[in-house]
Amino acid sequence: MKIAIICDVLGKANNGTSLAAYNLISSLEAKGHDVRVVCPDKDKIGQKNYYIVPEYYFGPFQRYIEKNGVAPAKVDKKILKSAIADADVIHVMIPFGLGKASAIYASQHNIPLTAGFHCQAENITSHFFLKNSKFANKVVYRILYRRLFRYCDCIHYPTQFICDVFEKVVGPTHHRVISNGVSNEFCPGVCEKKDDGVFTVVFVGRYSPEKSHDVLIDAVSKSKYKNSIQLVFAGTGPKREELKKQAEKKGIIPPVMQFYDRDELANLLRTADLYVHPAEIEIEAISCLEAIATGKVPVIADSERSATRNFALTPQNLFRCGDPYDLAKKIDWWLDHPKEKEECSRRYLGFAEQFDFNRCMDQMEMMLKDTVESKKRES
Repeated sequence: MKIAIICDVLGKANNGTSLAAYNLISSLEAKGHDVRVVCPDKDKIGQKNYYIVPEYYFGPFQRYIEKNGVAPAKVDKKILKSAIADADVIHVMIPFGLGKASAIYASQHNIPLTAGFHCQAENITSHFFLKNSKFANKVVYRILYRRLFRYCDCIHYPTQFICDVFEKVVGPTHHRVISNGVSNEFCPGVCEKKDDGVFTVVFVGRYSPEKSHDVLIDAVSKSKYKNSIQLVFAGTGPKREELKKQAEKKGIIPPVMQFYDRDELANLLRTADLYVHPAEIEIEAISCLEAIATGKVPVIADSERSATRNFALTPQNLFRCGDPYDLAKKIDWWLDHPKEKEECSRRYLGFAEQFDFNRCMDQMEMMLKDTVESKKRES
């Protein structure tokens, strides 16, 4: 098939949406499909099957946009048409301008269209200090539906959680629920760990407000192991300096804060004593699943706005969302009970099998094929 992947934002694979895009692209190419990628990434100029559109300029807000590591695309209809005019199917990653333009073109020319649901309303409203406004979040979902998803022949939801959230606002949609999948690099393995009495606690996530790094920092400061816990925040993002200052103020060991490539991250997770995912807002949290797949026991925020809480196998794997005291208790419990942690780790390895990357990518390919065939029958 000729498959066009529309990425208003692509960039580095340092966030869930970009990683999902790269994984889908590489998987479809490996299966022999002709994959065209439309994106604004200048470093992709000259690469085969990449169609590069300009970046959108936000005037006085440009510094804020750059600080958040986002470079959205500006629609260039000529370039877009050259990529999608003869496509068998178009798949949109996020509902920004390029995705909307692709959806309208697909509707006008009867091209099968699918789209991934990778943008939670709170990811947008948090920038306007409205993430807790139910009204604002409902408005965002209605706008997303009007802009893109009403045109789709099939919507890809990474979790049943986000499917239920969206359909509660806009009504039933034709869809598939398919995990973005955990790459094969993330598996148990032997890595040397220093026997220095220091516990390594890892969290993988963008340094942004909805990820709640501050709750984890507060929790460590209240732990009885405060002076023996080394936090590792794997990622990048605009709150980096703010988090460093908070950790210094709380008197904990300075967190290690850096971006890791895939192999480095897998090795880091294998050496960790515990994985904590305090994020309040998550569509899926592949990073948490990656930790689980390496054999780590997670402690997860019990948030109604996160699919991740469904990964908890025991009450000790959950803490009250936003409550550093409860999180500290859970961290201490796992560090005090190594035998129970080892047993829980074995249970989680079985749990992670359902998120096998190859199986998930096979399901994505089948979704695209079925959408093409369904469209043919309708014509």
